[in-house]
Amino acid sequence: MSRDGIAGLAVLAASLVLFALTLDLKGSPMVPVGPGFYPRIVLALTALLSLGLVVSDVLSRKEKPKDKTKQKLNYPLVAISFGVFALYAAALPWLGFRVATFLFVGGTNALLDPPRGAKGWDRAVALALATAVLTWLVFERWLSVLLPRGRWTDF
Repeated sequence: MSRDGIAGLAVLAASLVLFALTLDLKGSPMVPVGPGFYPRIVLALTALLSLGLVVSDVLSRKEKPKDKTKQKLNYPLVAISFGVFALYAAALPWLGFRVATFLFVGGTNALLDPPRGAKGWDRAVALALATAVLTWLVFERWLSVLLPRGRWTDF
């Protein structure tokens, strides 16, 4: 089993243990959604995705071995990505969730896969806009989770 499969097994085990612990959380009769509701959703999705990683690793072992050429690692890009995320976290109180998320997703997309031409930029902007709007709709409107409003934008 590769490192991906081992990591998938570790995350699957941790997700299942934590999910089991959320079953002991006592809800309030005044609130329809108990304190374990959102963690259970996240942990169930995490367990499902890690199971998919394990299955993918097992199935890939049955295929023919591929050419194992070494890929050049790009540590500066990793550091820059963490810096962009730190800027996103710092910008949230000032710009608000929608604007900061739009800028973060668009900027990260352009950083990791630089757009080539107008079509590439259109794709990056569309992805950033869809991500910001859909996450805002799901969390703020559907799940009633208040997201940060910007001090500068009040948006």
